[in-house]
Amino acid sequence: MVDFIDFTLIKSPGFHGDGIVMPETKKAQIMDASEITRAILRISHEIVEKNQGCGSICLVGIRKRGAPLAARIANNIRKIENCNVPVGILDIAFYRDDLRKNPHPVVQKTDINFNINDLDVVLVDDVLYTGRTIRAAMDALMDFGRPRSIQLAILVDRGHRELPIRPDYVGRNVPTSIKERVMVHLEEIDGEDKVVITG
Repeated sequence: MVDFIDFTLIKSPGFHGDGIVMPETKKAQIMDASEITRAILRISHEIVEKNQGCGSICLVGIRKRGAPLAARIANNIRKIENCNVPVGILDIAFYRDDLRKNPHPVVQKTDINFNINDLDVVLVDDVLYTGRTIRAAMDALMDFGRPRSIQLAILVDRGHRELPIRPDYVGRNVPTSIKERVMVHLEEIDGEDKVVITG
């Protein structure tokens, strides 16, 4: 018998995966604050190395937790290369392929106030799962111009891809079952940095 179901998980930005919300049966922390910081710093160095500096790149964080991650990467790159990388925020609500199931999505502001034409755009998100969020993000991005390339930076890759999408930069690969949920907590939104698996 289930005594308590945490309904605050429904539609929570940190809740990943579709379907009925089930009560948590276990919770394991897989990254703490220091591990997240190191992963983001490593990704920042890899972005600079792959693009031979920062002159041609911009960062676009996918709402909600991709936005603060993109800002942190930009801050790291500024310290590494002494340059300011443009940072934008992208909302993909109207580009999702499940709009028929949810015809009234919660829409938030997209903020990309720079020209992405001929730039190497690094999309940033917290968790990569089926790949459908990233496909929607790429569709949304194309409405803003024609970038030279689109790269993908992810804090956690949990597998179970449904589309042929692969990240260029990964903080951590985490094998999961489909029943499990990967939840990223960030200081800017949640008051602390950690990644946990529930299921």
